[in-house]
Amino acid sequence: MKDFVITTDSNSDLLPDYISEKGIVIIPHYYELNNTVYGDEVNLTPKEFYDSMRGGLMPTTMASNPAVIHSTFLKLITEGKEVLHISFSSALSGGCSNVAAGARELCEEYTDAKIIVVDSLNASLGQGLMVMKAVELKESGKGIDEIADWLLQHISNFCVQFTVNDLFHLQRGGRISKVSAFVGSMINLKPILVVNDEGKLVPSGTVRGRKKSLSTIVANMVKEMGEAVEADTAVKNSLTICVVHGDALEEAEYVARLIKDIVKEANVIINVISPSIGAHSGPGAIGICFWGENRNS
Repeated sequence: MKDFVITTDSNSDLLPDYISEKGIVIIPHYYELNNTVYGDEVNLTPKEFYDSMRGGLMPTTMASNPAVIHSTFLKLITEGKEVLHISFSSALSGGCSNVAAGARELCEEYTDAKIIVVDSLNASLGQGLMVMKAVELKESGKGIDEIADWLLQHISNFCVQFTVNDLFHLQRGGRISKVSAFVGSMINLKPILVVNDEGKLVPSGTVRGRKKSLSTIVANMVKEMGEAVEADTAVKNSLTICVVHGDALEEAEYVARLIKDIVKEANVIINVISPSIGAHSGPGAIGICFWGENRNS
């Protein structure tokens, strides 16, 4: 059996130390700000990126580059490796189709190559949790096909609850209307969003006030977790819950404390939301990514 490498893209929001320790190969997604394209060697710090948005600059985003995909996969397969790629949701970006096309072309040219692309139908550390589970299964001795099948069978168990601090960025991205954004801002409404089974970020409700929105996404998480953790020994032995934020660390830590108060055995990971997602969610966005019984939308 050939060795295989797990790859993903930068929208998975995995911690840099984890990426390095586990040998995960990252394919970048890109963003443009003030006429400069970022995503490869050139990047802004999260603080610089989100402060630029607070200052009024509006970034645009771009999917993964076919040439980079080709060179990344080519290097791995010519080293004799198989590839399991876990992609950002195809419903949110063209990156998944770019990766699938690149993999297909290389497998046609190199007939002994194997590149499996799994569409996570997810975002941020919801996608990252799938990568982490794939790594865990690999380390337990599972093969590439078995892991891919497991992920496909459990896609709906990787859940995301999300809220944003500023409705403008949702309106700019077409998630809500201008009128809804204006009225909602006037009366301090905060949306609750989820990634649904189709991999789309969709609204699931609104609450009034920031603190209420944060406690609501935690409460929703608890409901969605249900009995799933106890029912699946593969999950309950490594329960990880992720909190992601758009340069709002103090509030992310507050949400982490709320989670630990309820799910005491959880390993809570906190990380910043990558710019190519944060361009649409804006500064102050907070999300929780976790294992649940299903994705409620």
